[in-house]
Amino acid sequence: MSHQSDLIATDIAAYLKSHENKGLLRFITCGSVDDGKSTLIGRLLFESKLLFEDQLAAVEADSKKYGTQGGEMDFALLVDGLAAEREQGITIDVAYRFFSTDKRKFIVADTPGHEQYTRNMVTGASTADAAILMVDARQGVLTQTRRHSFLMHLIGIRHVVVAINKMDLVDYSQEVFDRIVADYRAFADEIGIEEVTFIPMSALKGDNIIAHGERMPWYHGTTLMGFLETIEVHEDRLQGKPFRLPVQWVNRPNLDFRGFSGTLASGVVRPGDEIRVLPSGQTSRVERIVTFDGDLDQAVAGQSITLTTTDEIDISRGDVICTNEEPAQVADQFETSLVWMHDEPLYPGRPYLMKIGTQTVSATVTDIKYEVNVNTLEHTAAKQLGLNGIGVCTLSANRPIAFDPYAENQDTGGFILIDRMSNNTVGAGMLHFALRRSQNIHRQHIDVDKARRADLKAQQPGVLWFTGLSGAGKSTIANALEKKLAAAGQHTYLLDGDNVRHGLNRDLGFTDADRVENIRRVAEVAKLMVDAGLIVLTSFISPFRSEREMARGMLDDGEFVEIFVDTPLDVAEERDAKGLYKKARRGELKNFTGIDSAYEAPEDPDLHIKAAELSADEAADRILAFLKERGMITAV
Repeated sequence: MSHQSDLIATDIAAYLKSHENKGLLRFITCGSVDDGKSTLIGRLLFESKLLFEDQLAAVEADSKKYGTQGGEMDFALLVDGLAAEREQGITIDVAYRFFSTDKRKFIVADTPGHEQYTRNMVTGASTADAAILMVDARQGVLTQTRRHSFLMHLIGIRHVVVAINKMDLVDYSQEVFDRIVADYRAFADEIGIEEVTFIPMSALKGDNIIAHGERMPWYHGTTLMGFLETIEVHEDRLQGKPFRLPVQWVNRPNLDFRGFSGTLASGVVRPGDEIRVLPSGQTSRVERIVTFDGDLDQAVAGQSITLTTTDEIDISRGDVICTNEEPAQVADQFETSLVWMHDEPLYPGRPYLMKIGTQTVSATVTDIKYEVNVNTLEHTAAKQLGLNGIGVCTLSANRPIAFDPYAENQDTGGFILIDRMSNNTVGAGMLHFALRRSQNIHRQHIDVDKARRADLKAQQPGVLWFTGLSGAGKSTIANALEKKLAAAGQHTYLLDGDNVRHGLNRDLGFTDADRVENIRRVAEVAKLMVDAGLIVLTSFISPFRSEREMARGMLDDGEFVEIFVDTPLDVAEERDAKGLYKKARRGELKNFTGIDSAYEAPEDPDLHIKAAELSADEAADRILAFLKERGMITAV
């Protein structure tokens, strides 16, 4: 692990600099467990003599230690080293290797074959131009072969090699090779993979890796290295696409210079070109193309540059600078394909951070249209996506973003979802198209706004969000508080969990997915009531922190007060006025919070009420004092 980290941190910049005039091909090795990925990579590095000096030195040192010079012992030691890295933890990551030939430089993402690490295969494939799909000649096409093939097609990898490995263990049989080719072609046709190159090989013996050899005279196709050295690289293809520059930062070292920096995602740009900035739609012309080594007459896909414009226009990080003739699309609702990469399932309605290019917005999966069974390719109904689940979903962002369909431009059409609480990447997706309703629905201007409505009621609107276990006393305290507020002339409304489920949310159950949707709907209603100028009290278990943070994020600063009604479980059970805990303990009530469904207590609530130590009236008085101190209400 430490060797890999040092390699990436120390050697990659110098390595790429020494080969900067060569084209760069990124490819991925994938497939099932023990199909020979490490052996193949070792063979590519070893036989081509393309290793880094530190790797060569390590092999030479071991050769001297064991009294050998060159040959198969050196190769075996190198492969053992790659395998040892996996044993030290690389199996849960993506190991990157760097090498070069006279024609091209390469970065290979070596991904694990275990099903539970499918998400790592997606990570490695997201920037790959080509894929080497390993198949053990003795095993043929397996479940993981199909899974990785489907993901390669979904991600849009255009160049696929099916490397039928370990041919030495089946006596180099053409019949075995032909049978596997036929099996795979049938599956590839079914999912829509059009171009596949099949190569029979033995990574251990070196057959058809660098040279053909004499053990499979019936094969007349390309070697693996011949394939890798001649296919079209990503940057070359993207130069023919429309110009896109996602703005990474605004560069303003002094008052005389203002530039917009980033890496060209696609196309070619020259001084004088007409540009459009999205999502704002502002237009201008390119004045200069600035780099560390001086100004350029043109820049192409893959280059890092700074643009200046002829006009003073407002451009910020996350904006996309496009050609004026073929601009990107702008929308806030999309159909997407989504690969879920986290142990905690995806629930529609739960908010995440969506990062696409240099843009980061808040986004929610509003609907899972269907989940794909990668073994049968069947489309099945789903209310959630689990780890490694693949679904076609409807995605809604909190504001319009500039994008291209993923099939047209992976850099401006691919995105990741990030958990707002942990900051972990939990999903990777591909935008298909904007939903028509995103263009047809617009905000209607209303002259009487929230501030005016609040003035009429002579109060500061907001949400008092009571959360806690069933039986904690939330509704009792909220009811006592509302009576005190009403007596003081405040305009309020109490949204109670049980009452809402009799009407607005009567169609929802108590699964985690339904609980997420329950709170999403309540938060939307509470937001409308705040806009009406009301003080809204909500009494819901609301067991998940992410949904409570979603509700907070819908409101302006200072309008959301999280009140944790903290009651020990045994006290809540003793109260049990509805008999729910008894039913849950007997197994008659599933998904009951505190028994067989988790409650995520607030970590830093605005107000912490220990309900076992206070009466409802005392708790209400304490909340009143807090609201007065915050300035939400006047003296009561």
